[in-house]
Amino acid sequence: MNPTGVRARALAGAAAAAVGLTVASSAWAHAEISPPVTKSKTLQLFTLAVPTEKEGATTTKIELTPPSGFGIDSFSPATGWKRQLQQTGSGENAVIQKVTWSGGSVPTGEDSVFQFLASPDSSKTYVFKVRQTYSDGSIVDWAGPESSDAPAPRIDAKSSLGGGGSSTLAIIALVVAGIGVLLAGASLATRGGSRPVA
Repeated sequence: MNPTGVRARALAGAAAAAVGLTVASSAWAHAEISPPVTKSKTLQLFTLAVPTEKEGATTTKIELTPPSGFGIDSFSPATGWKRQLQQTGSGENAVIQKVTWSGGSVPTGEDSVFQFLASPDSSKTYVFKVRQTYSDGSIVDWAGPESSDAPAPRIDAKSSLGGGGSSTLAIIALVVAGIGVLLAGASLATRGGSRPVA
């Protein structure tokens, strides 16, 4: 299979969902990776969104540690950020162990957003670690359980999504994105304050 064609289909099929779910992640006030449900062994576009919640400070650095078996292939440019990779191997055998974006300045109420093409190698739940650094030196480790104030981002990879190909994936992505936008509006209307930052 042509890797370029796969990349093009992944970008086209997931762009709408990425936008909708990025909006939703801001309202949920958690670091999120979207789409939350994806197909295993398939190269797809993923979006990491990390909210700046602390008043009077900006987000200046984001570190992402992907779980074993989640293979990152390439990155979309992130304007205003420098990217550094920690990896083993090289070329097609490279395994990215950590990504650090630095040099940004994302104000309160906005998300730091990064996109990358990746492929989960099996059907299971993948849990990521994200470390967020603020301009005042404070740090938030998004690595806790789902019930915590700083839950780790996670996605569920499945062997199939309704037995569909790219058209089914696109429909699912649009539905999930629409739900995300609705939840974002509801949450913004009722949100009253932010969580203290360590």
